[in-house]
Amino acid sequence: MATAFTARPDHGMVWITGASSGIGRAVALRLVEEGYSVVVTARNHERLVALQHEASGPGRIVVLDGDVTDPSDMERLLAAIEYDHGRVALALLNAGVVIPVRGDDLNRDAFDKSFAVNLHGVVNCLVPVVEHMKANGHGQIAIMSSLAGYSGLPMSAAYGATKAGLINMAESLKFDLDRIGIRLQLICPGFVDTAASARGKFPRPALVSVEEAAERICLGLKSGRFEITFPKRFTYAVKLARFLPYRAYFALLNWLVPGRVPATTAKKSQSRTKGRSRQAV
Repeated sequence: MATAFTARPDHGMVWITGASSGIGRAVALRLVEEGYSVVVTARNHERLVALQHEASGPGRIVVLDGDVTDPSDMERLLAAIEYDHGRVALALLNAGVVIPVRGDDLNRDAFDKSFAVNLHGVVNCLVPVVEHMKANGHGQIAIMSSLAGYSGLPMSAAYGATKAGLINMAESLKFDLDRIGIRLQLICPGFVDTAASARGKFPRPALVSVEEAAERICLGLKSGRFEITFPKRFTYAVKLARFLPYRAYFALLNWLVPGRVPATTAKKSQSRTKGRSRQAV
C-alpha cells in the first residue's frame, strides 16, 4: 500500500465544487487563510466572483465556472486547472442539492435532479480527477455525503438515497485508491445551518454553523481519518439508530418529527391562505 498523501499548500491546487454558497464557500475561505490556492467551481459566476473578492490570506481564489452534471465540462475544467494553474492536490467534491420529498406527493423531478447533481455529479468529477492524480502519482479526494445517508429520514427519500450511494461508493473505492497513493475521505456532517438544509422543513437538532463545519472539515482533511463526521455525539447516535428494529426505528423518528400532515392537506391549507392574502390586498 502506498503512503497516505495529505495535501499541503505547496503540493498544488485545491478544487472545490459547489463553492458558491454554504459549506463549500466556507471551506474555500478557510483554506485561503491557511495559504492554499483554491479553484472554486459552481454555475453561479457572480457568487464565485464575490467569494474571490471576500477571500483574504496568503492563499488565493481562482474562479472557474462549471456544471457538475456535464461530464465533458468537468473533463475540460480539470484540464484547464492543470494547464493554467498547476496540478490538483486536493479535490473536495461538495456540489449538491436538497430537494424534500414526500411519499404522499411523489414526482420524478425531485429524484432526477438529486441524482444528477449529488450522485452523478460526483462521478463526473471523480473520474477525471482520479486520472490526473494517477498521472501525478498522488492526491487527496474528499466526498461530501451526509448523516442522511446513514438511514432513511423523513422528507429525504431522494437526498438520502444519493448520500447513501456516496457512502457505499467511497467505501468501495478506498481499497483501490489506497494502493495508488490517492487518499479518499468521506465527509458526513450532521445538520449545518445553510439555506439548502433549511429547505427540508424538518427539525435540525445539534445544528452547527457553516464556519464551524468548515473548521471541522479542514481539520479532518489533515487527519488520517477516512470519515469526517460531526458533531460526533449526534452523528454517532444516528448511526446507532440503524441497529434498532424497524418498529422501534420508525416509532422513534415519528416521535422526533411530529405534526407532519399529508401533502394534500398542506396544499389545501396553503391555497386557503393565499386566497385570504389576495382578498386582503
